[in-house]
Amino acid sequence: MRPMLATPGHSVPPGEEWVHEVKWDGVRALTEVRDGVLRMTSRNENLITVAWPELATSPYADRDLLVDGEIIALNDRGVPDFRTLQERMHVRRAATAERLATKVPAVYMVFDLLRLDGRDLAGEPLAARRAALEALGLDGTWQVPAQYDDGPMLHEATRQQGLEGVVSKRRTSTYRFGERSPYWLKLPHRHRLSYVVGGWRPQEGTSDRLAALLVGEPTAAGLLYRGRVGSGIGARQSTALTALVAGLERTTSPFADEVPTVDARGTRWLEPVLVVDVDTHGVGYDRLRQPSFQGVRSDLVPEDLLR
Repeated sequence: MRPMLATPGHSVPPGEEWVHEVKWDGVRALTEVRDGVLRMTSRNENLITVAWPELATSPYADRDLLVDGEIIALNDRGVPDFRTLQERMHVRRAATAERLATKVPAVYMVFDLLRLDGRDLAGEPLAARRAALEALGLDGTWQVPAQYDDGPMLHEATRQQGLEGVVSKRRTSTYRFGERSPYWLKLPHRHRLSYVVGGWRPQEGTSDRLAALLVGEPTAAGLLYRGRVGSGIGARQSTALTALVAGLERTTSPFADEVPTVDARGTRWLEPVLVVDVDTHGVGYDRLRQPSFQGVRSDLVPEDLLR
């Protein structure tokens, strides 16, 4: 079984027929308990039960059920962050999983109930499935996240809190396994911020076609590396950026911290004087997430960002 997926939306849909939830930045998982055996499977139908020992015991023991949800863990800022789960996602040794569960504890945010005690709920409206889910009273490592009637309010609140975004769902929607439904809309946040360029990388197979920028954030500790930005740099942008970085090259990295090898390999380091705007998915992270180049800020210098 594959979970139902949401369709990208452009704005929060209005009207009482829609309900809204936080879009969690985690690992999607269907969890089934049948004949006393619990199985967690990923979005791609891979068995992942062993990786999440603290979640692999149903709060309802051997009771027959099938739920959909998101496995999340908090970063050091207290915000759900997919990258905090990276070390745990592909673990297949029980001893390693137990150790990591103590180091990086996870919570299962259960947002849909699809079968209970042999009763198939997938064909019933979301409102009925939600009522049955809330009646279970989940709490602890399995939790039921809140739903909201006011979509614009939730959208703005999640943006301010640095959360991933919002999912809007039609109350009458049924659950269709493996399909991308127009009755579930996902609205991730994009944030536009300014960064200092510390290097550039050529397109693979070339030596002079600028394809990506390495950018950082000025801090009291120096220029801290935030990520590599390639999206949004087309032929026209590449030509303009090539002219701007001409004469700025240096032999060493301008970043005060270590740049990962995968990003540093083949990079041409630059004097950190050029400021650019970047759209990023979420805020408050050490690395940019799905960044996209938006333009050069000729009106800003690095010192402006530090202030």
